[in-house]
Amino acid sequence: MNKELRNIEEENYKEFLEIAPESVKCNKAFISFLKEHGFFRAPASTCHHGATEGALYQHSKGVYEALVRFTDADFITWEKPDSPFIVGMFHDLCKIDTYHFDLESESWVWDDSDCIIPGHAEKSLIYLMPWIQLTGQEIACIRWHMGAFERDTKLWNYYGRACEHDSAVLYTHTADMYASRVEGV
Repeated sequence: MNKELRNIEEENYKEFLEIAPESVKCNKAFISFLKEHGFFRAPASTCHHGATEGALYQHSKGVYEALVRFTDADFITWEKPDSPFIVGMFHDLCKIDTYHFDLESESWVWDDSDCIIPGHAEKSLIYLMPWIQLTGQEIACIRWHMGAFERDTKLWNYYGRACEHDSAVLYTHTADMYASRVEGV
């Protein structure tokens, strides 16, 4: 790993520790897991939003910050105060083991050949649930954060019902789109 990449990773890691709620900060094993699996250094994608080193963390922080704004504007009522952080920061946790830095090309490449769990939102939940006890609301928000970008159109009715059940689901998708499409992270 080059020095610049190490600096980005360290900066993201330090910032994360500053903004994380105590319920997350006190979980040292989870934070080690995040660091070991590249949460602070990986891109958010290789060809879409956040296709740069450290952008997975930056994008996740952007979603968290948008959720805080929606919460402060009384658009969302959460079951617990740490939910905007948990949902925003970890909705794309599935990406931690899919990007690898290729030294030869000096670029990030998608490589899920070592992955044992496929998928996107479900994979994020599977990775997160051993570390944090999630509410049903947090599970629904993370599961449906792709909104109408859900690849399997047969599932769109479930997304619609989830939004009708709890508007936090819709606002999580909106926060994800805002961070990636408006803020560009």
